[in-house]
Amino acid sequence: MQKIDLESREYPTLLKQIKDPPPFIYFRGDWNPELFRETLSVVGSRRMTRYGETMAESLVRDIAGEGITVVSGFMYGIDATAHAAAVTVGGKTIAVMPCGIERIHPAYQEELYYKIIKTGGLIVSEYTGDSPPALWTYPRRNRIIAGLSPLLLVIEAGLKSGALITARLAEKQGKKIYAVPGPLTSAVSRGTAYLLNRGSTVVTGSKEILKEYGRSVAGAAAGKRGNVKTFLNRLQKDILRQLSREPMSADELTRALETSPQAVGAELTVLAIQKFLALQEGRYFLIDQDVPGCVYAD
Repeated sequence: MQKIDLESREYPTLLKQIKDPPPFIYFRGDWNPELFRETLSVVGSRRMTRYGETMAESLVRDIAGEGITVVSGFMYGIDATAHAAAVTVGGKTIAVMPCGIERIHPAYQEELYYKIIKTGGLIVSEYTGDSPPALWTYPRRNRIIAGLSPLLLVIEAGLKSGALITARLAEKQGKKIYAVPGPLTSAVSRGTAYLLNRGSTVVTGSKEILKEYGRSVAGAAAGKRGNVKTFLNRLQKDILRQLSREPMSADELTRALETSPQAVGAELTVLAIQKFLALQEGRYFLIDQDVPGCVYAD
């Protein structure tokens, strides 16, 4: 079993600085100190919504695509989505387990577990072998997630959630916290609203986070749409303008734009395929508030 001890030169510097760093880090994968040079910890709800999933995929792809290692907790929901998004763009990610590194938990994420290792990432834990998770190992594990990065990104969280526990730990560790705003009608947006009220930084796109690492937004934005200009017709542009104010159903868009349901439906399909918007609970919302490289055609 491979491990790094607290006295090793290769032990992550940021993790060494927390109040109670684990004396040993057990790991699977190729230990490379460069993985820990620039890191971002990402946490969120296990009961993520389609909106949360879209935001996690969009933000993490930009950030991991710029060479920043994404740290998360491997649980289903936002954690797993963040790991998968990093792997998808060829980025590196570190999964911090609430159990031993030889136990895949949850078991059905076996494919993701091995993808993380295969693409140069790490599976890490302070627990040995195939030690099972327990109620107390989850919040205990969260101090490591917070400790491995200078920043914490929270994407959806309930008022009583592991994501908020991690945020409190990050706050105690003196880390900067970013939170993704969401509708207050959603139970998994109330935790992020709580964080924003306490002074966390609001996320409106990947640009704020990339700036923390001295990265240009242009690189991430260009990678999103492959530097291909997207031409939008008048109705498509009007639809995006309406959705920039608030999520709307197809019927609401039809009334607001005073056009036919068939025309709106056709353009919504096109815009969804082009990844401008997504559907949740019968309403469409924008994936990107700012669409780089767009040329609006009349």
